Amino acid sequence: MTDTEFNLDYNTGRERLAMPEYGRNVLKMVEQLREIPDRDKRSEQARAVIKTMEILNPSVRSFENWEHKLWDHLYMIAGFDLDIDSPYPCPAKEEFETSPVPLPMKGTRIRATHYGRNIEKIIDLLCEEPDGEVKTAMIRSLAIYMRQQYLIWNKDSVADETIFADIEKLSDYRLKVPADISLGKVSQNASFSRPTLGINVGQQPGKKNRKWNNRKGGKR
Repeated sequence: MTDTEFNLDYNTGRERLAMPEYGRNVLKMVEQLREIPDRDKRSEQARAVIKTMEILNPSVRSFENWEHKLWDHLYMIAGFDLDIDSPYPCPAKEEFETSPVPLPMKGTRIRATHYGRNIEKIIDLLCEEPDGEVKTAMIRSLAIYMRQQYLIWNKDSVADETIFADIEKLSDYRLKVPADISLGKVSQNASFSRPTLGINVGQQPGKKNRKWNNRKGGKR
């Protein structure tokens, strides 16, 4: 026996809802509203539909001019074709059909995401610096910072040569790391954590521990 014989009605075969948050029953109410011949009666029933929409979507009250938004939603459900006396005019359909403004995107792809785009900009600036002790010191400082960024996303240790090779590669080999540069060893107590929001964000350091110690000591 097929679905047709049972007269099953699936949402996939129904008209797409303009405002899904109100459900299909509100759509049916609006369709019946449009069939009321008397304008005064139709306007009265429209206000009743607005009350129903407010109950079904209470979060709309958190917006400014929320009543205006409800009437706009009613017009949208009706396909912007509803002849009623309303406290607000029917919005223009074109206002809701305009394409979103595209966000400006960077023109070039980040070649090493674990370092970030700013590292590439710094390397470009270093390429323009004249050779000398100042430039060497800047390269070493950059390499130390890049090693830290590398260890944030790659917990294994990393050789100095790997960082130096990345600098030269990201500079398109315009920058040559001096052979006598050494980054030194990473402290065993160093911890390079990925940026995140912890549960104690905004809490002063040690505040939680002091509170716990006070409780253990019988202080209130």
